Amino acid sequence: MFYHKKQLQYFKPPQKPDAVYAMKIQELIGGTFGEMTVMMQYLFQGWNCRGPAKYRDMLLDIGTEEIGHVEMLATMIAHLLDKAPVKVQEEGALDQVVGAVMGGSNPRDVITAAAMNPQHAIVSGLGATPSDSVGFPWNGRFIVASGNLLADFRSNLHAESQGRLQAVRMYEMSDDPGVKDTLSFMIARDTMHQNQWLAAIEQLKEDGLEDTPVPSSFPQSLEKGEYAYQFWNHSEGTESAEGRWAKGPSMDGKGEFEYVANPQPLGPEPTPPQPDPRLHGTPKTQQMQGTGNGTVIERREIRS
Repeated sequence: MFYHKKQLQYFKPPQKPDAVYAMKIQELIGGTFGEMTVMMQYLFQGWNCRGPAKYRDMLLDIGTEEIGHVEMLATMIAHLLDKAPVKVQEEGALDQVVGAVMGGSNPRDVITAAAMNPQHAIVSGLGATPSDSVGFPWNGRFIVASGNLLADFRSNLHAESQGRLQAVRMYEMSDDPGVKDTLSFMIARDTMHQNQWLAAIEQLKEDGLEDTPVPSSFPQSLEKGEYAYQFWNHSEGTESAEGRWAKGPSMDGKGEFEYVANPQPLGPEPTPPQPDPRLHGTPKTQQMQGTGNGTVIERREIRS
């Protein structure tokens, strides 16, 4: 059961409408690394968790927190769109368009950058939408919920790193005190969440549940161990040999890194089989049968 409280986690309204900035904030809601993604990612990881109860509870705690972040941003967009009709936004761009023409830049770029998201007026009635800053709908394929907590927590750390980066960039793009104050709270929570996932990764290792490489339950004796810790130099230059990944003990403590300056192929040149004639692919060579009326490509009967 989920229970909604009417008060927002945190919120300071913007001092003035700004429909262009509202369009940008959509990225923090429905973008690849937006709040909808981490919300659904953490909730599904929690619902699917079969490990110790503390991990499930933690995942559902943070997933539910992220629902509140979506509501905060949707509320911010509503304030930014209030009393900001399309006509005002278009008139505000006119001087910039003239300047772009006179200066030799592309006026289309200026119009695009200064225009309101038409879906905010047409689709949502000056409200937020479950989409990114260019109108692409949020997609469930953005989320990761594999059932392996170490793999998932590493993905979560990545998501929070990208999310905080984007929130910081949005902070720098605004001069509105209310917007910056609200984003400052969200950036702080992203700081906590990055540290949270780092701690959870260490906790999994301390509990003896997971380790590197993922999945640690697969016996490494079944992999070709001679290649498990080799760094292959697959581009011109050997600067990569200077990195920590090219020498010394491997990060999992189970091997030694080796730098291979000139890796060689270990397999043969591929020889694809002839295509199934029922699919009418182009064969490697024609197989002909002579007939009184010319030649016909031989068809082999293939039984399933």
